[in-house]
Amino acid sequence: MHDLRLNQLTYRTEGKLCRVVLNRPESLNAFSVELVAELDAVSQLVEDDRSIRVVAITGSGRAFSAGIDLKALSRGEIDHAYLVQWERFLHRLETMDKIVVCLCHGYFIGGGLQLALACDIRVATPSAKTGIPAVKEGLIPSLGPWRLARFVGLGRARKLTLLGNLIDGSEAHSIGLVDHLVSEKMAQEEFDEIVATYVANAGAAALGSKKLLTRSFEPSFDDVQGYYLDLQAEVMASEDLKEAQAAFRQRREPVWK
Repeated sequence: MHDLRLNQLTYRTEGKLCRVVLNRPESLNAFSVELVAELDAVSQLVEDDRSIRVVAITGSGRAFSAGIDLKALSRGEIDHAYLVQWERFLHRLETMDKIVVCLCHGYFIGGGLQLALACDIRVATPSAKTGIPAVKEGLIPSLGPWRLARFVGLGRARKLTLLGNLIDGSEAHSIGLVDHLVSEKMAQEEFDEIVATYVANAGAAALGSKKLLTRSFEPSFDDVQGYYLDLQAEVMASEDLKEAQAAFRQRREPVWK
């Protein structure tokens, strides 16, 4: 067994299973620059560990993750390097020869939903709230729209992305965004039972099938990432992002130019 405690997450192996816990409960596990760096580093450890077959990702406290750290964004700390590291981490989850399962409770919004979309299996409570409200924060929601459309279809993805509205876990399950629902009171216990079923089935055929599934749609990640980063650079240089940052600091709604 390996047990690693970093500043903003914990990592523990249990035989073929690895558990990663986001550990910024005071910030609803918002993705700070430090947390993204730790996730990037730990995901590389997981990918390199041939004994691990299944990865379980959870969030401590009241939420899986409330997404990007808006305080860091308002201070101008979210830059190109952050975006590249974030996408590298998510793509590693998508392509590693492990089955990645996450438990979404409280909120899995913005980056929280993006992380869930990069996992193979999403488990949620009925009351959990999800969506990608980045357009309200003056940003393209990374590659979230590209991933989201693959799960819920282009029409639903457009609505969720362009309005930035939230839906609950029950609705997310009904549209195919969530694979398993668990009860509010026994979420962790029921999640562990679900994880155990994937561990039991995580043979070479399942891992090989994951590799095949990641190539189900085009364009590829490499094709779309450069295009996205060019678009994001334009958006981050715009007056609208400055307005979004000012609105957050002043606790008001942004007014787009």
